[in-house]
Amino acid sequence: MKAISITAPSQLELIELADPTPGNSEVVVEVAAVGICGTDLHIFEGEFAPKLPIIPGHEMSGEVVAIGAGVKGIKVGDYVAIDPSLHCGECFYCRRARGNLCENWNALGVTFPGAAAEFLLSPQKNIHKLPKGVDLKSAALIEPLSCAVRGFDQLPRNPGSHYLIYGSGTMGLMMAELARINGAASVSIVDLNLEKLKTATILGFTNTASSADVFDQPRGFDVVIDCTGVTAAIKDGLKHVMPGGTFLQFGVANEGAKVEIEPFWIYNKEITIVGSMAVLHSFDRAVELFSTGVLNAEVMISDQYPLDKYQDALLAFKSGKGRKTIVLPN
Repeated sequence: MKAISITAPSQLELIELADPTPGNSEVVVEVAAVGICGTDLHIFEGEFAPKLPIIPGHEMSGEVVAIGAGVKGIKVGDYVAIDPSLHCGECFYCRRARGNLCENWNALGVTFPGAAAEFLLSPQKNIHKLPKGVDLKSAALIEPLSCAVRGFDQLPRNPGSHYLIYGSGTMGLMMAELARINGAASVSIVDLNLEKLKTATILGFTNTASSADVFDQPRGFDVVIDCTGVTAAIKDGLKHVMPGGTFLQFGVANEGAKVEIEPFWIYNKEITIVGSMAVLHSFDRAVELFSTGVLNAEVMISDQYPLDKYQDALLAFKSGKGRKTIVLPN
């Protein structure tokens, strides 16, 4: 099979490997689509420092083409999405049902071979069957949606709340959709990229601007969500949290990035600051939400690349071009 291998920071190549063979509880999937996200870019640029070489790709969907002898409930021909998380199940945090904080954390496409390849080998437990009628290529959106669902698990869900979201990329728009279906009184979206803001408008979010200062919320917002990882956005977002409100750090900042905060303000205004990392007990719900049409995939996915143009896809993502970028290995 053909696969992309990140061999060193900012270096990758298209390689040939033997097709994978499933073990007893493993499944081989012919990859239909793999999404590009900030984590892929961090890995490519050497910021997460995984063990290289690595086949990237953790947002994935495809069709089952082989199963191990011990696999039950999954058959060849099934359309599936794959949860990339590989929790050990035995450490302190796994025993507390916090597998996303696993002390031996691994993930397909991050520390184990991922879906930037014609075929993917996955444990059965990571495979999620898709309902009939779901568009297989668009189903690569399910993994990022499962991250967004996990992020919402960290928030109070009070109907009538006012949400402020930084970033009108894929994750910001997914968060906005989740806010809408959870009874938001308003959803306001900030992005310096005016082209991305146009997508928010297409999806029906009319409170959009390049600065949160223009929104008519003198007390601030019940919930502020950063989906950028950019320190300037985080700093600005914190000052727009209303007393008693919540700030969610959802975007992936560079390791070592710092933002100054005032502890007295957190104390005096009873501000809650929370984080959300990856996927936790949220993939099944993301499959259900995706299947009911919570996302407009035709709007969300703007660019498609073949496998041999994977680096072009990464660079297009880095430039802020388009919306969701996917790679089609087959």
